[in-house]
Order: sequence, then structure tokens, then C-alpha cells
Amino acid sequence: MTGIPAPRTERGARRCEPAEGLRAHSAALLRHAERLRAGAVALDWKGPQAEAFRWRIEALADRCATAAAGLARSAEQLDAAVRPR
Repeated sequence: MTGIPAPRTERGARRCEPAEGLRAHSAALLRHAERLRAGAVALDWKGPQAEAFRWRIEALADRCATAAAGLARSAEQLDAAVRPR
């Protein structure tokens, strides 16, 4: 048996799958950002090293949120390209 997929017959329905995948990844990244921020706030650690650590965690959460927004925009663009004119 080969790994070649069967031909697609429902082109319109199948083309939306990539956009849904992008939206799912976007939502997951937003959840990661929320957990990172919540974890940084909940830390019981004081001092300059703790603040530096919190700053790094916040920067990482911001990067997750930025990536999520980019994925959401890409999903919107895919949807717009798939819609019949």
C-alpha cells in the first residue's frame, strides 16, 4: 500500500479545514498566554530576579498572543479566498 491520499471530491468543504486548524492553533496559543500570565502573577517570589523572570514570562506570553493574532488573520484570509464570489 502507498501513502497517497484518495482524491478529494468535496473541494469546498475540505478547503475550510486549514482555516479551522489555524483557528484551533490560535486559540491554543491564547490559552498558553493566559496560563503563562496567571502563573507569573501567582509566583510567591520577590526580588530583582523574580521581576526579571516575570518580565521574561510576560514577553513570552505577548509573543504567544501575537502569533495567535497572526494565525487568526491567516484563517480569515483563507476564508475570504474560499468564499464564492
